[in-house]
Amino acid sequence: MQNILLIVQVVLSLVLIFFILIQNKGTGFGRVWGTSSSFTRRGLEKLIFRLTFFLTAFFVILSLINTTFS
Repeated sequence: MQNILLIVQVVLSLVLIFFILIQNKGTGFGRVWGTSSSFTRRGLEKLIFRLTFFLTAFFVILSLINTTFS
């Protein structure tokens, strides 16, 4: 069980790093190419933003579970 939690935690951390890196600070996906002037998150940008928060919460919960089984 400990090994499975550790593997899931490593995979989750890599996915989380990817999601964080594809988000540009101060600019959205559309604004990178100059196609949008709005400051709201829409579409794929909104999905990735929400998934980042969800995966972060899941990573913290997994970390707490992993420390209780250690």
